[in-house]
Amino acid sequence: MKVQPIKTRIFIEGESIIAFIKEHIKKIPEESVLVITSKIVALSEGRTAGKLSKKEKGELIKKESDYAVETKWVWLTVKDGMFMAGAGIDESNAKKGLVLFPEDCFKSSEIILKEIKKIYKVKKLGILITDSRTIPLRLGVVGMSVGYAGFRPIKSYIGKKDIFGKKFEFSKVNLADCLASSAVLVMGEGKEQRPIAIISDVNDIDLKFTSKKARKGELIISLEDDIYKPLFRKLGR
Repeated sequence: MKVQPIKTRIFIEGESIIAFIKEHIKKIPEESVLVITSKIVALSEGRTAGKLSKKEKGELIKKESDYAVETKWVWLTVKDGMFMAGAGIDESNAKKGLVLFPEDCFKSSEIILKEIKKIYKVKKLGILITDSRTIPLRLGVVGMSVGYAGFRPIKSYIGKKDIFGKKFEFSKVNLADCLASSAVLVMGEGKEQRPIAIISDVNDIDLKFTSKKARKGELIISLEDDIYKPLFRKLGR
């Protein structure tokens, strides 16, 4: 697998993300994944807010969240079935004020996929929109998928044998988040100006491309089924 980050100019709020991609990418290989940071998707949608007071920002975060609780560091929120700090609202790499989370990353992925396949004349292509997340009990951030289209996000090992012939009963690989983490690592978190990337040579990870529309909640586990629920309940006491 090869991940190639693309150095770009600064993305301007309200401009076409398709035109921006065309400006910076001359060719997209067949059977590859185009990675786009959620920040420029949000900027293309005009999802921004001016400078706000701490109280005003807190109210905006609660409005943008499905669930929100204030901690000593940040607002811990659930949005679109995912844990994230501050409902994805970010001040970093924002020229003025705040950049909100995109309206619907799955819908945006489908729209971008359709246009990019037509422009670059590719039949098998994936679109992956990424953001950065913290993981409970781990230091630092990692990349995470917040929307995708054109490929199957899960690789299942259930029923297959391990090196000693034992069959897997539960193991599945979240390809969408694995790809996102790989891409975000080389795209950077600071002033690198690499908001897009191309992942190619994906045969070794057995990525399956598809024309079927992605199901928005297919990677989400309900709280009742989450294996970490008992642990967090105990730690919270």
